[in-house]
Amino acid sequence: KCMTREEQRRAAMTSLNYPPGTRLELISMGKDLDPVHPGTRGTVERVNSLGDIEMIWDNGRTLSLIPGEDSFRKLTMEELEAEQDIGGMQCQTL
Repeated sequence: KCMTREEQRRAAMTSLNYPPGTRLELISMGKDLDPVHPGTRGTVERVNSLGDIEMIWDNGRTLSLIPGEDSFRKLTMEELEAEQDIGGMQCQTL
């Protein structure tokens, strides 16, 4: 299937807004029969040519997000710093 200019533009914007490494938290997943649970956090692996956000979830799953169908948000700077602080403390206690 050929993508329309609008679909191509939307995929490009998604790629700019969610570069690899971006941390996201799932609010809700649309129509998937085995969805990732709300509140799960993950890292963007890449945005594919259709504009789907390919994720590596913290629980080990790799299910993609579909903008417009799934609800999610970027982690705030404070949340990212808290994750780094927790990771640093875990390493120090080992």
